[in-house]
Amino acid sequence: MIGIKRLAKHLNMSISTVSRALNDRPDSSEATRKRVREAATKLGYVPNQSGRNLRSGTTGTIGFMMKTGPEIIGQGHTHFFMNVLDGVQEVLLRHKLDLVALLCASTEDADDYLRRVVSRSVVDGLIISNTRRVDPRISFLADRKVPFVGFGRSTTDVGQPWIDIDFETIAAESINRLVAHGHKRIAISLPHDDINLGHVFHENARNALGSHGLTLDPQYIYRSLPSETGGYEIAQKIVVTKIRPTAIALSNESSVIGLYRGLMEHGILPGRDIAVIGLNSPNSRYLSPTLTGFHLSLHDLGVALGEALLASMPQYADAYPLGIVRKVWPVTLVPGESDALNFIKPKSLIA
Repeated sequence: MIGIKRLAKHLNMSISTVSRALNDRPDSSEATRKRVREAATKLGYVPNQSGRNLRSGTTGTIGFMMKTGPEIIGQGHTHFFMNVLDGVQEVLLRHKLDLVALLCASTEDADDYLRRVVSRSVVDGLIISNTRRVDPRISFLADRKVPFVGFGRSTTDVGQPWIDIDFETIAAESINRLVAHGHKRIAISLPHDDINLGHVFHENARNALGSHGLTLDPQYIYRSLPSETGGYEIAQKIVVTKIRPTAIALSNESSVIGLYRGLMEHGILPGRDIAVIGLNSPNSRYLSPTLTGFHLSLHDLGVALGEALLASMPQYADAYPLGIVRKVWPVTLVPGESDALNFIKPKSLIA
């Protein structure tokens, strides 16, 4: 690999002449441009990206911010984000843009981390995940005029683009399906923190129960980390609940694995002793009984996030005339065996 100086020396041209040819400047003849391109390919010329970025005032890089830490990111959760990132990268590749994962440690304040990233000007645009009910990051980025898209909604609204999973449908369809099977003691799982999806899931589950003349008992609201460990801890809480729920709807794909393990250690089998509805993940295909869960295309969701971000950036807006994207991403219920239980008060559920 060589730089522009060596390329110019090889061609016996000035650096400015080679630079004009490489950038297809109109004051460079077609013959010169052809000769320079052929030599660049033959010699393995690599442009100095730092210099180009400095001249253009851009980095050619998009950041995807997420929280990390073993107690937060489970195996299923990691796969979730990797598929989304793959979709984002597919879009950025069209424009020779790079994607970097901005990993905020679980012990660091997310707002402080973002301020540090922005102050260093390391990316041209951002995708922020785990949006909170009230999220100062959104106002901060808008004030700094940093292009961004939210992977999730928030009550902090500055007119920003966002794409969010349809947790309204997940909650409502789960509750309606369980009530149709005769369940009245229905539990839900929620995130351990103030992430907005938890509020959406909670509100829509409560409303769905209310439409059937039922209420959401506070003792049947289980909060946990979004991981296999979190699901396992939910199972332990269910086991010690005096009058156990007969069904549960989960709001996180990783929690399902831990829930199964924790319940079955106590002889409680999903689909036989308690009905379970969750979100599908690659690992859930190995569960027995099979999970009744919601499916969504994570790769396509990532593509949509990437296009929504570029649509908000002036230099790419012509290629993506989408305006400000605000979309609830669809999900599909895939029936399995885990909610096959039609509740008739089996003795195993009476503590």
